[in-house]
Amino acid sequence: MNPRPAIPSSIPSKLSVNFFLPYSSQLSAKEVDMVIIPTTTGQMGVLPGHVATIVELKPGVLSVHEGNDVTKYFVSSGFAFARANSLADIIAVEAVPLYQIDPNLVQKGLTEFTQKLSTASTDGEKAEGQIGVDVHQFP
Repeated sequence: MNPRPAIPSSIPSKLSVNFFLPYSSQLSAKEVDMVIIPTTTGQMGVLPGHVATIVELKPGVLSVHEGNDVTKYFVSSGFAFARANSLADIIAVEAVPLYQIDPNLVQKGLTEFTQKLSTASTDGEKAEGQIGVDVHQFP
């Protein structure tokens, strides 16, 4: 078993981020100021020196902040690991840069799944409707 990474004596000015998908690497050791992650318990901001944490991702927007530049991705699900040595690993099942998503299609999907959820009669139909609503109802 490998030892834990050393905790720096001072907080670094940047956070090193790795962002992986099953088929590609979106970011590899990218030095950023902050990431905001959609988790099952709410939005979580990760800054340099963040306490070590493991969280489950929920469908939503992942924001990567570099100075005044913010890059946003829609993520479907996955996990994020914040490490005490100012390293964050984000592993998503699927992700798309936000600028590639058509807001009209998102609204159409939300309407369809909201109706499916309201007319669902079985547990399976209710689960399918709720998942569809959750995926289409991101900020």
